Amino acid sequence: MASPGVEKPNIRQVAQLAGVSHMTVSRVLNDHPNIRESTRRRVEEAIEELGYRPSLTARALATQRSHRIGVLVESATTFGPTSTLYAVESAARASGYEVSSVFLQAGAKITPQEAVDHLVALGVDALCVVAPRSSSIADLRRIAVGVPVLVVKPDKDPTFLTVTVDQRAGTALAVDHLVALGHRDILHLAGPLDWLDARSRERAFHARAKSWGIRERPVVVGDWTADFAYEFARGIRELPEYTAVFVANDDMAVGLVHGLHERGFSVPDDLSVVGFDDIPLARHVIPPLTTVRQNFDALGVSIVEVLRAAIEEREIPDVTRISAEIVTRASSARPRKTA
Repeated sequence: MASPGVEKPNIRQVAQLAGVSHMTVSRVLNDHPNIRESTRRRVEEAIEELGYRPSLTARALATQRSHRIGVLVESATTFGPTSTLYAVESAARASGYEVSSVFLQAGAKITPQEAVDHLVALGVDALCVVAPRSSSIADLRRIAVGVPVLVVKPDKDPTFLTVTVDQRAGTALAVDHLVALGHRDILHLAGPLDWLDARSRERAFHARAKSWGIRERPVVVGDWTADFAYEFARGIRELPEYTAVFVANDDMAVGLVHGLHERGFSVPDDLSVVGFDDIPLARHVIPPLTTVRQNFDALGVSIVEVLRAAIEEREIPDVTRISAEIVTRASSARPRKTA
């Protein structure tokens, strides 16, 4: 491996060590399909031994591509969008791509058009949009981008490529877990319903609850924050008829548990609580939170796979819906006895 102060290895040195031409090394670096597996392996071993890192500028000149993905992120202070961005950056680096990102926040001066224009001006090969609001997607439809666009959203789209963690299946896991414990009266504390994921979870909750014959209750619509759920719980004067709460994200679930504790209610003895996301804090609160884990690493890998296929004009891989899983901890238990 190259050391500080030593001249960086070049593509011809890789070719010499691997016993191939420099054009063959170039084809391996650019994932050319017509390369023998044994040849590809020799080249990759030579690259690793020499510590060779291809020049993005040279690759751009050779392929007419920048090997750069643009990411437009809305509400980057919330767990899901932030985790998605980190996952895309990691997967892109592993695939030899760089990431340029622009953040949109409520009240910010930059418009979606300006954000897209900025990324396109950087010469990105494709655009990933982590814009969770339906209004943001509507804005995007009015913009001519000129490169492949992928939107992280729960439903397929006639205009854009899509990849998502399966929100409906994740919600079903939460409801099924509570039903298996014996709960038949469950409240849903939803996220803001102009968010696509919150709307998907809310609809999936009603559908799954109906399939189990669970009592239909109006949802409580929150704002994703622990403070909202804390204040909601503080407003509960006596033990409610419902025996469990499915909360649309872990931040609100943590606030709910805190507020219930201050009102003198026990989780899970009086009320079971199940969240969504599996934030790092979820396993450390008291009681540790039962939740639905979103696999953001797999999401990032799939986003990059789909975008690379679109950039290279290959068949789009069928990896557009990532499985979620239920993580059972101490905040859910069998329901209390009701009258």
